[in-house]
Amino acid sequence: MTGRARPLLGRAAEVERLAAVVRGARDGTSGALVLLGDPGIGKSALLHAAAAGAGAAGCRVVEVVGHEAERAIPHAALDRLLRPLRQHVDALPPHHAAALRRAVGVADGPAPDPFLVGLAVLELLAAAGQEQPVLCLVDDAHLVDAESLAVLAFVARRLHAEPVALLLAARDEEALVAATAGVPVLRVGGLPAASAAALLRSALRAPVDPLIATRVAAATGGNPLALIDLAEELTVRELTDTGLRDEPVPLGRHLEAHYARRIEGTAAATRTWLLVAAADSTGDLALVDRACRSLGVGDGAAVGAEDAGLVDLRPVVRFRHPLVRATAYATASGRDRRDAHAALSAAAGAAGSPELEAWHAGEAVPGTSEEVAARLERVADLAAGRGGHLSRARVLARAAELSPPGPARARRRVAAAHAAVQAGAVRLGTALLDEVEDAGLAPVDRARAVATRVTAGVFVAEPDVVVRATAEMLRAAALFHGHDPVREEDALLRAFDYALSAGHLRRDVTLVELGGRLRAAAAERDGHAAGVLAALAALLLDPFGRAVPALRRGLALIQQLDGAAAMPYMLAEVALTTALWDADARRRGLDRSARTARDSGALRTLDTALWTASVAELTGGSPRRAGRLVEGVRELRRAIGYEAELVTNAAHLAWVGAPRAQVEAVGRAAGAAGFGAVESGARSALAVRDLARSRYRDAYAELHAQLAAPFLQVTPLLLPDYVEASVRTGHHDDAHRAAAEMLARADASGSPWARGVALRCRALVSQGPEADESYAASVDVLDTAGVAVEAARSRMLHGEWLRRGRRRAEARAVLRGALAGFAATDATVFADRVTAELRAVGDTGTADPGGPASPLAALTPREQAVARMAARGDTNAEIGATLFISANTVDYHLRKVFAKLAITSRRQLREHLDDD
Repeated sequence: MTGRARPLLGRAAEVERLAAVVRGARDGTSGALVLLGDPGIGKSALLHAAAAGAGAAGCRVVEVVGHEAERAIPHAALDRLLRPLRQHVDALPPHHAAALRRAVGVADGPAPDPFLVGLAVLELLAAAGQEQPVLCLVDDAHLVDAESLAVLAFVARRLHAEPVALLLAARDEEALVAATAGVPVLRVGGLPAASAAALLRSALRAPVDPLIATRVAAATGGNPLALIDLAEELTVRELTDTGLRDEPVPLGRHLEAHYARRIEGTAAATRTWLLVAAADSTGDLALVDRACRSLGVGDGAAVGAEDAGLVDLRPVVRFRHPLVRATAYATASGRDRRDAHAALSAAAGAAGSPELEAWHAGEAVPGTSEEVAARLERVADLAAGRGGHLSRARVLARAAELSPPGPARARRRVAAAHAAVQAGAVRLGTALLDEVEDAGLAPVDRARAVATRVTAGVFVAEPDVVVRATAEMLRAAALFHGHDPVREEDALLRAFDYALSAGHLRRDVTLVELGGRLRAAAAERDGHAAGVLAALAALLLDPFGRAVPALRRGLALIQQLDGAAAMPYMLAEVALTTALWDADARRRGLDRSARTARDSGALRTLDTALWTASVAELTGGSPRRAGRLVEGVRELRRAIGYEAELVTNAAHLAWVGAPRAQVEAVGRAAGAAGFGAVESGARSALAVRDLARSRYRDAYAELHAQLAAPFLQVTPLLLPDYVEASVRTGHHDDAHRAAAEMLARADASGSPWARGVALRCRALVSQGPEADESYAASVDVLDTAGVAVEAARSRMLHGEWLRRGRRRAEARAVLRGALAGFAATDATVFADRVTAELRAVGDTGTADPGGPASPLAALTPREQAVARMAARGDTNAEIGATLFISANTVDYHLRKVFAKLAITSRRQLREHLDDD
């Protein structure tokens, strides 16, 4: 691309748009752009112009062109793009450098997550940009392997303050648009009429009437390459006839016939060379020539193709138009095409490229071949080792096509579907599963098919799958039983996880049945998994007091594991810690899971960890931390390319005072998708808000309904709210029963959090000194436990009790403490109630109970996140890895933070911020 640049007719606006991106890189403000348009519309020419401008501005240009045959090789395009910058790899954080080396196949090790590779590339480009601004050009991006495209899209979304620009040109295809979601787009259309007509006239060998030129240009849609090739194909008279007709110019038919005649007019050796080059599509001239020599074609054939204007040989083989490649391939016989692929397979093997060798061997087979299918399966394993789940899926799908009918074909289709779903290609995965023939399928493969279909359905929130996921995973576990104990254990864990998600909407299996299956499996084996399954079974089947020892043993087993080994137990750990009323252990476990997922680049797992933590913080934590975690999920979704503004935690919305209709709508939408836990959580949070607003009857009705149909570790968390609602509505028997149950749970668990709220429950159902002492004890225990919102709620209720006893001075002090606690945790839903109580005891509430406004108020959400992490001592590299941005961008945000806060050091930053 860098080798040529010429003025472009009618493209001033597009050229300026690209030039602005390049100028940003030169000035240290990075940017990215995706150019979308039809073949021949001028995307490559625009990239040439951008490259020329970047070179003149002192930028370094690195470039790559996508090739179809490389789509089966994970990170192939990324490898070629970054080769000129490899000297900067050693400067990366070690785990980033290792991931990048594994991704491009120069180092062995576990398959890297694509997002970890993305962070590595982001840091690599930032490091290279410090030496010289960098412009990355990717042409034919729709032909780039899926793994490279995912990484490039990730980088494009996270560029901010680096001297780097990234331009991708591609056809406007659905898969490409989905992969690059979130990256700015420039749609390249046809040339304006005047420019198109001028281009046509300049390409013609004889003058043509301007009106005819304008009409022909309009009929072609202003496609530059089509205009040039029509000028070569048609005479002025034919163009005049075309321009006088009303119907559109049939470009495809004209150009295809035009290219077919041009190909037919070349020598036989050149035609063979063109066929091999079309079959290859890697653009590797040496590989094509090696294959051609085995077919008896000499080196001069390539030059003949170039002289005919059909290809460009520098720096790689590029066909003039996609129709040239398609025509060269389509006009050959089936035997000739298979011979070309066989030659390419041999050439790729000699060049040490087993992926290409196997792929072309598959294309050379006229029917089925178990030997070639097995070779492709081995290539798929290589793809998996480079983190290429989608490439693995494609190769395995081709291997299945080449397999003779029978179990091997079905097994490969199931494996292909599993890899596709792992890559997020759910539609491809389900389509492959639909082709699987169950006859003769081994139990393990049948189980994998069941589990994969469930994972796919849950991933896209298919309601019927979500609510039956637990039952289906138990079916998969039964099929694994006796054949694959590790996968059986995983299926059982997933069955429990899906039960948590579906909640009361779960279908086809009871919790008792689930618990029985977990207990039976735990009894058959030893080890961590068995202990955790036994704990979950106890949670499902046993009275709480009797279950506690098993819950503690299961939790201890999870806590003994390192981060990666503990990841499969993340939701189980949340369930166990919540059941034991251990908010600190729950937070530590989720923090560990998030840290492990972030370090490994497993961003979808990180998304689950952050989302779960945001929900957990609303019981035993604080709405403030929940809000920060929701913002973290939004930041993560932006990095992945999902719509971040759709991220809403319904329960958090209720806590911060969002309109009731909005909270209910979000909850209903989750329920409609099968996620009953989210729907129930929204209703529970609204019940808490009803308590805060003294709407006791509404709160009682909702809480009573939920306690009548209890669900595992979740429903007991509602007991303190239910006691309050019952007392305020005169349901004293209900209040006493719930308070007694809460006290029993506190005794059994030994949890300070449980003890503190149990004491509040006892105060609510007591009178006189016993109530006074219980409220005070509740506050003391909850303060010591660090459960700030619950402590503030106990202060609020105590203050109201003191006011009713005419102890106004004491009530005032306690209520002001409650208001300060709510303000510090963003539990503002209770503020009006406490303020009203303060006024009733003669406090106007004019003083700010929360103290001075937070210095973070002037900062953006990302600046706040950077400031907090910097204040606690994180390095720029650590902050960047957490927020999925480069260290350069972290430094940029810190400079803005310092300026807004009028400080000059991290030490001063720590002095400005609290550690909430």
